[in-house]
Amino acid sequence: MTAHITVGGPDLIQERRLVTEIPGPRSREILQRKESAVARSVGHTLPIVADAAGGGTLLDVDGNSFIDLGSGIAVTGVGNSNPRVVRAVREQLDRFTHTAFTVVPYESYIAVAEKLNEITPGNFAKRTALFNSGSEAVENAVKIARRATGRQAIVAFEHSFHGRTNLAMALTAKSAPYKQGFGPFAPEIYRVPGSYPYRDGGLTGPEAARQAIEQIENELGAESVAAIIIEPMQGEGGFIVPAEGFLPTLREWTERNGIVFIADEIQSGFARTGLWFAVDHEGVVPDLITMAKGIAGGLPLSAVTGRAELMDAAQVGGLGGTYGGNPIACAAALAAIESYEEDELLGRARRIGEILTGRFTELQKADPRIGQVRGRGAMIAVELVHPDTLSPDPALTARVVKYAHENGVILLACGTYGNVIRFLPPLTIEDQLLQEGIGIVAEGLARS
Repeated sequence: MTAHITVGGPDLIQERRLVTEIPGPRSREILQRKESAVARSVGHTLPIVADAAGGGTLLDVDGNSFIDLGSGIAVTGVGNSNPRVVRAVREQLDRFTHTAFTVVPYESYIAVAEKLNEITPGNFAKRTALFNSGSEAVENAVKIARRATGRQAIVAFEHSFHGRTNLAMALTAKSAPYKQGFGPFAPEIYRVPGSYPYRDGGLTGPEAARQAIEQIENELGAESVAAIIIEPMQGEGGFIVPAEGFLPTLREWTERNGIVFIADEIQSGFARTGLWFAVDHEGVVPDLITMAKGIAGGLPLSAVTGRAELMDAAQVGGLGGTYGGNPIACAAALAAIESYEEDELLGRARRIGEILTGRFTELQKADPRIGQVRGRGAMIAVELVHPDTLSPDPALTARVVKYAHENGVILLACGTYGNVIRFLPPLTIEDQLLQEGIGIVAEGLARS
């Protein structure tokens, strides 16, 4: 067996290498312990145990090196163990680990807020509040919108995913496994159709938006709606890119009716789509924007940034939390944002998107099971279908993903129907490694 490597970051070998069966004996041993120690409902996608990660690879405890096309679900956009992030975290660890910002503030929280106010869309006064998870950011954005407007109703969209806490689950469209058996959910949540160009009968963006608006006005009345919340590019729902004009039409309607427009950029933010945020592709400026995942290089941090008058509407003490904006996570966030800027990762995301889209568009010409190749930047999806009916094919998707895992590629599926392969490689992945990973997925498709 290859010598055990226990260093991550740029020192980690950047190649796919399998030295045992998958899973290997050490992974099996540790996962057996998981069965007796961890709640069964906390699942895992791959039957391996991580030892180190960095660049575009992950090393398991058996010495197998995997190509990472998942980034921990879009979290390690700057690469796992990014040197800037590691350095900043170590320096902060030597100073202090916690005070609770709501007890004794510290500068790094303020610096993160200043940076987010700067890079998020909109040329108006902004404020930011920091939290721990995407779900927390979503719940707090809803609190802010309700407090600022004095209204109660919140509108979400089909195929949406907004988190696993109670209110976030209520906003999420898909029941299994996220909501099943966990109700009752928070009230005053309503769902309307979104824009799914591959499956909504050829509606243009403005047409799809008007359909949603008509339903809201007929069933709720605009005057009762505090906010709409929407993923500008849906994540768990299948990397759905709305038809051009859908988001701007919704935005114009919310402005006319005093409704808060919340953009959920938890998965699509921070250079993932080739621009800072997915809304930037159509110049849409939200009132509030929720962020997490790629914000801090793997440390738990989330944020809500938005118009100052909205963010300041809640009473003092109405927002906060014991761990929100932890100083170590704030140090990591500042370093991660520096990496996005200084290491030109926005351009890198666009290059990754070109490679992925080019390869799978070419494969699609010979394989009608590839129903659609879509996405932006380093957030690309392949929807797999039965070619005769174009109905979703989750079984084929599962076989391809399993083949990838068995052959050294970390790959994730998604979609309301479970038939979408999603690509979320770290933006630090090398072209050769990315091409090899795509080749394994293509091989799995050909053999399935």
